[in-house]
Amino acid sequence: MEHLIFKHMETVKLITESSLKRIPENAADFIPEGFNNSIRWNFGHIVYIQEKIAFLLLNEKSGLPASYEELFSAGTSPRSWEQEPPSLKEIADALADQKERILQFMPGRLEEILPEPFTNKAGITFHTAGEAFLFSFYHEALHMEAIKKIYQIYRKEQV
Repeated sequence: MEHLIFKHMETVKLITESSLKRIPENAADFIPEGFNNSIRWNFGHIVYIQEKIAFLLLNEKSGLPASYEELFSAGTSPRSWEQEPPSLKEIADALADQKERILQFMPGRLEEILPEPFTNKAGITFHTAGEAFLFSFYHEALHMEAIKKIYQIYRKEQV
């Protein structure tokens, strides 16, 4: 079963990576009315939250620059950024690197009890690495849908 979980992760990441490569840099910071965040923020947030779930919850060192937490953690917004965010290419590189690190680190650890239970912003509490890891696929899909909607609005406004 574990093999299927990691195969599914690779499928999810392939969708995210493909989408990320299709978005032009000039669309990355567009925030349409009714949205709190940009395409760049959503992609960076996917990467940061996956890092948190796969590594930080298990007290492992992050493989991301410290700026990712400041820019992309829950509750942040590009409207309050005081530093230059990474380019979409840099986010894509971080995503690809992260996928490889997960594939090296996570196998055999899905049943591992987290040092502390983790409760996300939706109030769902996870006790094992696998519970949190599986939820990350749902989380990624939510943000991919937001990216899709923002990009559709962006393209309509560019006509």
